[in-house]
This record gives sequence, C-alpha cells and structure tokens, in this order.
Amino acid sequence: MLSLSAACVSSQSLAAGDQVVLQTPNQIVAAAPASDWVRIAPDDLLVMDLAPGANGKPRRVVIQLISEPFSQGWTGNIRKLAAARWYDGISVVRVQDNYVVQWGDPDGEVPGKAKPLPDGLQSMTEAEYEADASIANDPALKQKIKALEDLAAVMSQVSDMTPAEVLHGRDPYALVTGFEAGLPVASDGARIWPTHCYGSVGVGRNISPDTGTGAELYAVIGHAPRQLDRNIAVVGRVIAGIEHLSSLPRGTGELGFYETPAERTAILAVRMGKDVSDLPAYEYLSTASQSFAVYMDKRANRKDDFYIQPADGVDICNVPVPIRVAKRVGT
Repeated sequence: MLSLSAACVSSQSLAAGDQVVLQTPNQIVAAAPASDWVRIAPDDLLVMDLAPGANGKPRRVVIQLISEPFSQGWTGNIRKLAAARWYDGISVVRVQDNYVVQWGDPDGEVPGKAKPLPDGLQSMTEAEYEADASIANDPALKQKIKALEDLAAVMSQVSDMTPAEVLHGRDPYALVTGFEAGLPVASDGARIWPTHCYGSVGVGRNISPDTGTGAELYAVIGHAPRQLDRNIAVVGRVIAGIEHLSSLPRGTGELGFYETPAERTAILAVRMGKDVSDLPAYEYLSTASQSFAVYMDKRANRKDDFYIQPADGVDICNVPVPIRVAKRVGT
C-alpha cells in the first residue's frame, strides 16, 4: 500500500508525463506538497544564543517545545524562565560524549550562590512523564493502540501471555511507537509518552522524587538513550543549530561536567520565538500526511542504487521528522 502511495506522491508532485520514481527519503520529502507541511508557531519555539565560537560566528539553537498534553508543567516553567530572562548568563556545564549536552546555573547546587528562580514555577509529579493513550490523534498511532486493545481482549481468551510478552521484541522500550504533532512517542496501549531521540530536549533533575523545574535542560547528542523515557521529562527537540551543541568540547569531569569555568560555553540569551525579530518561520512535515507515511516506509525499506538489502524495519529514533524553513509567499 505504501509503495502505491509513493507512486501517487510521484505523480502528484511531478509534471504530467514524468515517471521519475522517488527512491530516497530526501526525494520524497522534496516532493511533498505544501499542504503536507505544518508551520510551527513562534510561541512554541525557544531560541538560545550561545557565545560566538572561536571563529567569531554566532551560534543559535532553536528548540520546538512539545505540545499538549505532554510535559506542559515544565514547558510552562520554561516560558516563564525565558520571559524573566533567567536563562541569560547561564552556561553549558556538561558535555558527555555520545550522550547529552546540559546547560544551567553553574552555581545551582551551591547554597547562597544559586541564581534565584522567578516566582510562580510549578512542581510536577513523576506521573506526568506520560499521558493517557486516549489522547492520541494521529490516525496511524490510534490504529496501533486500538489493535493492542483488541489483541489483549483476544489473548485473554486463549492464553496467559500478555501483548507485552508477545510484542516486546520490535521496540525494546515500548509495545508501539509513532508520532504526535511531529514528535516521536511510544505507548503500551494504556499510556503514551515522548521518547528520547537524537536532538530531544529534557529537564535535568536530582534524585527522585525531584522532577526538575526546567531551569536545567539538556539535549541528546548521541545514540538515543531510550532508557530515560518516562524517567525524565521530555520538553521538545532541537530543530536548528544542533551542530553548535554536538561539536562542543567534551567535559573531562565525572559524567562529562566541565571542571573549570573557562571550559564552559556562555549562554547570551534565551527568548521565545515570538520575541526574536530575525527568526525565520519553520515547518515540519506533517506526521499524519501521506508524504510522511511514504517517507517512513522508505526509511524502513530503502532499495536503490546504494542500498542492497532493505532493513524491513526502522527504529522510531531513526525517522527524523523533516524540518524546513518556510518558503516565502510567491517563491
């Protein structure tokens, strides 16, 4: 079915008479019609400007905050912290190879020296790391969750095994995976939660039951640490400028923390996108679109001049949702 869909995308996106086959994920993304792209509201973007690099060039990181119902207590705090200019002047304090870049107040754990937090920040519980699966809106994801419910009902009549025992081989961390509003999520049929993939942004915290406020954040710069799912709040993903984080020098201290102030990278300013005048408009390829379904299928079943053997499967974190700068009207 998806192969037929790919042919449809080809015929819709190319001039009449052209029969070019879209063989690669990039070709499918390039051929996606404008109606399959979703504009990201500036108020859902967090813009972080690091101190210039050694070459003097600016270093900007743009983060898309996760949408409802996920992690809204933390994203609400992040908006308040940005509005209070609290992030301005803090630093990147940790860079652990193949893991995360973390930023926050370098003196946050030092009594009497920690930067005071603004009033009105919320406290969240660990239960808020996930949401009820009934909130799923994406048709494909809803179909998978419904299938799990049906399977559980049938299996209860014929076996003592649960769907988890039968299905927990494809994804080691969840029964099903999918996308909600452009971000990767996972579900066990009863609950749904955002996943830790490359570029995901999470909230640093201390030992449970502490869940963090959002004053300390990190971005994944290595192999997807999915073991963190449902253990730490995911609040968004980096959609531009990840190279400015992943290329930072690794910390030499424990867990990649920098051992001297000189090693840290200063954060000049953090603003919501609506407050940044020169910020371009960003779009993501709708994860509910036919184009995305074909793109995802091709990520799993690519066979072209380079690929010999299709993988016949793909990890949720190996399907990066395409992002582009929105085209100007008339171009």
